[in-house]
Amino acid sequence: MTKHPAKRTRTESAEPRGGKPIPSQDRGSRWTCFATCASGLEPLLHAELRGLRAAKVERQVGGVRFDASAREMWRANLELRTATRVLVRLGRFGARDADELYRGAIELPFEEWWREGTGLWISARVKESELDHTRFVEQRVKDAVCDRLRERTGARPDVDRDQPGLRLDVHIYRDRVTISIDSTGEPLHKRGWRVHQGRAPLAETLAAGCVLHSGWDQRSPLVDPFCGSGTLLIEAGLIALGIAPSSFGREFALERWKTAKPAEFTKLRREVEGARRTTGKLRLVGYDHHPERVAQARENVSAAGLEGVISIEQRSFADLKLKSGWNAWIVSNTPYGQRVGDREEALAIHRELGRRLREEWAGSHLALLVGSEELARALELPIQRITLPNGGLDTELVLFGPA
Repeated sequence: MTKHPAKRTRTESAEPRGGKPIPSQDRGSRWTCFATCASGLEPLLHAELRGLRAAKVERQVGGVRFDASAREMWRANLELRTATRVLVRLGRFGARDADELYRGAIELPFEEWWREGTGLWISARVKESELDHTRFVEQRVKDAVCDRLRERTGARPDVDRDQPGLRLDVHIYRDRVTISIDSTGEPLHKRGWRVHQGRAPLAETLAAGCVLHSGWDQRSPLVDPFCGSGTLLIEAGLIALGIAPSSFGREFALERWKTAKPAEFTKLRREVEGARRTTGKLRLVGYDHHPERVAQARENVSAAGLEGVISIEQRSFADLKLKSGWNAWIVSNTPYGQRVGDREEALAIHRELGRRLREEWAGSHLALLVGSEELARALELPIQRITLPNGGLDTELVLFGPA
């Protein structure tokens, strides 16, 4: 039988084997946090956190580490555009088998965060470790959490995937376990403005990343000739206007914590949402030849409150014209041509787009998310490349600008 550690008072910090003491949830606490993101967005997320003046910002694979107070962690959730989640580290320890995993996990002060009567959800990721089965890891950590909470509070949580009071992230790499609390809940790409998904919508975080990687100056016209449900245009509008991505009423896991401070969080949220800038003569234009997609994009634009900033027109790519001297940014998720019969059409679109940039649209910039090397070559432009996987697809953002 596994022996539980001796009880500590509520004011003591836990110190897992081989780990550092974890600060309790008082007003002066600072936590080690990790903002996760899709591959290729790490430089942008790093810049965002630097812009928020986060401390000890360090870019890593799959995200950015930083130190934060409770308020700074709240602000990260409210303002980051390219992050997927914000995790608060509880502890780190070594574990090569199930017993070591249990002993390390049961040392962590879950009772400081869990509100009695709420549920628990655990997600695990493992790589290059003796413990290599995620479901088993999740179950063993759940055992430790429930035993700890029952010992300290007399109650235990039920499993709740949808709105748990405690959502834990367990990451094991080379037998080193990191257990964090997920402060976000539903991933941050779920802004709350989307009414229609479209056929193959970009995640809002990836769309924001494409716009930011494009180098758009937030003043010149931005055109999406294959706008679909309008995601790229909407994220560009939110960026240019300084509208926080959290401005559409979504909830966060941190609001269900035992020590949640609703009044303080609401005050910060209103402060963040009140930072909107004026548009001036900003012009964002989307085109799609399909009437249903045009209607859906317009509804999404309306839901995002950007009707006066973004215009959606039913028009084919062949009809696209850019005014002389516009110096526009063309930012789009172009057709990948993966289905039989679509390949030649996709190649023709990319060849024509490259030709127009060379011959007709001098001064224009290009940022295209393309689905293959063949499509990138079809542009016949001196491009820069950034690998940005789109879901399960290997895609690249190709960039071109006037010399």
